Amino acid sequence: MGIFSRFTDIINSNLNALLDRAEDPQKMIRLIIQEMEETLVEVRSSSARVIADRKDAERRLARVRKEVDDWEAKAKLALAKDREDLARAALAEKQTLVEEADILQRECEALDDHLQQLSEEVGQLQSKLNDAKAKQKALVMRQQTVTTRMKTRRQLHRENLQDAFEKFEHYERRMDSMESELEAQDLGRGRDLAQEIDSLAENDAVNAELERLKADLEKTDKKG
Repeated sequence: MGIFSRFTDIINSNLNALLDRAEDPQKMIRLIIQEMEETLVEVRSSSARVIADRKDAERRLARVRKEVDDWEAKAKLALAKDREDLARAALAEKQTLVEEADILQRECEALDDHLQQLSEEVGQLQSKLNDAKAKQKALVMRQQTVTTRMKTRRQLHRENLQDAFEKFEHYERRMDSMESELEAQDLGRGRDLAQEIDSLAENDAVNAELERLKADLEKTDKKG
């Protein structure tokens, strides 16, 4: 099924509205251009047929006019020879041909009008076709621009993700390094703490022994 049903539909069409309603504008514009080109071929074919008919009508008109002149000459010759009857018959033939020439003349004028109309239609169709092709070119350029932008955006997105991953790995390595340092410090502190606790235990033993000795001395003093 065609987008347009007749020539006037194309001429009166609003290409922008058609494309705005289309789900796939590029496909729609291709179909529009295809139908316009087919219609243009049909109109030009019609023009060619009319031109051929016009030439044929001109040839027939020229022939009839020549016959009109011939019967005019024969009528004069008959009168010159005092044959009024023959002159009258010649003029009758001439009159028939004059009427035929008038018909052919009107036919030529009608064909001229038709050709003029077809010529205007071809011009209108060609203008619409040029407009459609310009819109198609604009659509293609827009699609290429969008495709390029999307490709660039995807590339940037990948680069951003890669950058984020690298930063994350960098911070992760830093955290590992800091945790390692803390663990190393804790290990040192653990040994110091154990030593301090052991020394406390040793002090308690020494103090206990010291108290024992003091008690022994006091006992000795009292006995003496």
